[in-house]
Amino acid sequence: MNIIEAREKLLGSNRLERAYQLLVNQEDARVCKDIDDQACRVVPGNFFLQVLTQFFTKLGDAIANPKTILAWMLSALGAPGVFTAFLVPIRESGSLIPQLVIAAYVRLQSIRKWTFVLGCLLQAVAVFSMALVAMTLEGTLAGFALLGALIVFSLSRGLCSVASKDVLGKTVPKTRRGRVSGWSEFLAGLVTIGVGSVLLMTEGREPGDMTTYVLLLAIAGGLWLAGAATYAMIREFPGATEGGGNALTEAIKKLSLLKTDPPFRQFVIARSLLLCSSLSAPFFIMLAHQETSGALVVLGLFVIADGLASLVSAPFWGQFADKSSRRVMIIAGGGAALVGLVLVATVNLIPAMADSQWLYPAFFFLLAITHAGVRLGRKTYVVDLASGNKRTDYVAVSNTVIGVVLLLAGSVGALTTVMPVSGVIVILALMGLSGAALSYRLPEIDQVEAGDSR
Repeated sequence: MNIIEAREKLLGSNRLERAYQLLVNQEDARVCKDIDDQACRVVPGNFFLQVLTQFFTKLGDAIANPKTILAWMLSALGAPGVFTAFLVPIRESGSLIPQLVIAAYVRLQSIRKWTFVLGCLLQAVAVFSMALVAMTLEGTLAGFALLGALIVFSLSRGLCSVASKDVLGKTVPKTRRGRVSGWSEFLAGLVTIGVGSVLLMTEGREPGDMTTYVLLLAIAGGLWLAGAATYAMIREFPGATEGGGNALTEAIKKLSLLKTDPPFRQFVIARSLLLCSSLSAPFFIMLAHQETSGALVVLGLFVIADGLASLVSAPFWGQFADKSSRRVMIIAGGGAALVGLVLVATVNLIPAMADSQWLYPAFFFLLAITHAGVRLGRKTYVVDLASGNKRTDYVAVSNTVIGVVLLLAGSVGALTTVMPVSGVIVILALMGLSGAALSYRLPEIDQVEAGDSR
């Protein structure tokens, strides 16, 4: 049976359709009103293929996570701290900034799933390259090589990000799209906890043994290959190709919003300061690696903490953000800062706890929960702040600015040459407190809407 026959059998399965109806509780016969009739007939198969693909890629992201696995690996390879500091900025900004140009290219394609498949294949190559780095290099050279592979990975991730949104919009009805990400994130979170549990069994390995890292990265690369295969099976029908202008040019033109729109300008500054919740994570890893002599069991606890945080935090923050996304930004941003400050205080004031293998993953768990709140709060706030084309302008401008800020913020890692890692965590915590204070000064969304109505 070739891939086309396999796909048609999968997409046409009555059993699959019954499972889909049970999963989404589909009762409205007009649910497909925003996609064409051809696509509507194969929604169940496309739905599950996208859940499966996102499960593969999200699990791959978790296994090759710059905040945990890659940060720990760089420390084990003896790379200077500045390389670890750039892991998160490169991963995020490398996929964020180019999206503005990539979107123009994707809109010219009538069938867009192949852009996603290409992105998955390139990410697999990048992750396999990271495994090669772990086997052959160390020190500064390993740092440069790993960041180079991460740049390729991040740019490829941008291809997937843009294409996936368009394909999802063409193949799954509007009221079912959120569940694609919801189910895949839930499943990936569960398996991530399992991966962390397996790492707990590596306690006997030497900290400098690269076998575990090579195996993890090889599995992650295989997951992206699997994601490319399942996504290729999606039944996508040709769509419109208009609107392929250069989004980057348009975004640059809209930068004047930072000058003319005070609430938006204040939001962008607050969002920049609240980056502390993501930038702090690799330094938590560095501090733990130093204090626990690089024990792999601690890395396993970090991976479990990350998976648990993603499972338990999203529903809470989602309901809270519906009430006040501004307060979510305040509480989560301030919470992330306090987590960093308390960790540093604990390590320095209670030396007996400094080498505890449970201390750092516990604080990382709290940091991951607060980071989820920061992300959800700022996403909800900017979406609610405006509507229509103005909302599009807000997102384009803020993403561009944040992408640049992330790259600049990565240079904070250079401070590890003149101060301890705990000092960098304190600086980032103060940055987060400033972001929370500025978020407090933001107007509530209902106040903005009331002002607009007047």
